[in-house]
Amino acid sequence: MKRIFLLVWVLVSVFACSEKPKNDKELVENEEVKEIKEIQPVVEFGYDLNDFVVIKDTIKSGDSFGELLARNHISYPRVYEIANKARDTFDIRKLQIGKPYTILCSKDSLQAAQCFIYQPNSIDYVVLDFTDSIITYKDRKPVKFVEKKVSGVITENSSLSQTMLEAGMGYDVAERMARVFDYTIDFFTLQEGDKFKLIYDEKFIDDTIYAGSGRIKGALFEHRGKEFYAFDFVTDKKKGARGYYDEDANEMKRFFLKAPLDIFRITSRYSPRRFHPVQKRWKAHKGTDYAAPTGTPIRVTASGTVIKSSYTAGNGNYVKVKHNNTYTTQYLHMSKRLVKPGQYVQQGDIIGLVGSTGLATGPHVCYRFWKNGKQVDPLREVLPPSDPLDENLKEEFFKAIKPLKKRLDAIPYDDFVDEELVTEL
Repeated sequence: MKRIFLLVWVLVSVFACSEKPKNDKELVENEEVKEIKEIQPVVEFGYDLNDFVVIKDTIKSGDSFGELLARNHISYPRVYEIANKARDTFDIRKLQIGKPYTILCSKDSLQAAQCFIYQPNSIDYVVLDFTDSIITYKDRKPVKFVEKKVSGVITENSSLSQTMLEAGMGYDVAERMARVFDYTIDFFTLQEGDKFKLIYDEKFIDDTIYAGSGRIKGALFEHRGKEFYAFDFVTDKKKGARGYYDEDANEMKRFFLKAPLDIFRITSRYSPRRFHPVQKRWKAHKGTDYAAPTGTPIRVTASGTVIKSSYTAGNGNYVKVKHNNTYTTQYLHMSKRLVKPGQYVQQGDIIGLVGSTGLATGPHVCYRFWKNGKQVDPLREVLPPSDPLDENLKEEFFKAIKPLKKRLDAIPYDDFVDEELVTEL
């Protein structure tokens, strides 16, 4: 009997002494819970921004490198030392208004600047690190290239720019395409049914921030039933020289541009008889008038030497350029002349700005063209062609453009937009 009692007593004691399971509420109440929150790094320009007091702003009028650092507790002798050390990497005098900069400051009570980062564009940046020793270098953000394929058709109620925007292209792409075909197509004589196809890259930073377009890889423009192809091709890999060539390896670039302006409308053509709007009488008009807003840049249509840059009552501000023994061009009614006599200018250089000086009723440039000393209509002239691609490069060229031309031809003419290939730089 005693043994039974003893056994029961032992079992009860063990049960009574055993720890009672706790529910979640009791665990929280009876145990100290420490939550350790890990700080995630915020990395930009190769720095963890959590380690600094960060100042981000843009260059304002009157800002200088010295003043920006002085505001953040850097002495002028130290500023001079930093600027002198950085001169081989970056000229601190070239800070441009509106460009972003970042100053990384210490997290102590003084919060003195330790690093200055300047961004001349959305991709490239310059680092001046003077935490201890002075380190300066240039770098760029990782860029993702997304290949785009687009097409469009000019309709009765649409312009080229409108059609291109509706196809998903930005203004920068439209300008690039216009430059590619600048020598072969007069974009202001387009008609309903003209159409185009493009393959080009768009650049993105951090996968989402649009950073503009890259070069056009290949293009096809059908104008008045005739097809014009253009392909980007590197002619010298060491020097980085490249250009656009058609499907027969002829360079797209020509001796003359089609027009002296990027954006314009033709208001008056070369004519043996025209009623002058200012002089109110009939007379010959030996030029082509391109209307554009005041201040629009005027491009010289071919390389040559400026033989006149002057002003007359009729011409207003004007520039005349001799290209060779055969061709001379003249640009009238400028608001401002930007070149001087004797100066050599290259095709596409800005030589002045559109205005309405002299005998002009509104802002435009009157473009005049001489061949062998006689004024002619440039829009009717058969102008000198470009040189073909070097024979040693033709085999490589035809091999490179074959798949690209096939892809261009396969793009349908509709509102088609396709992101096909993603690469990173």
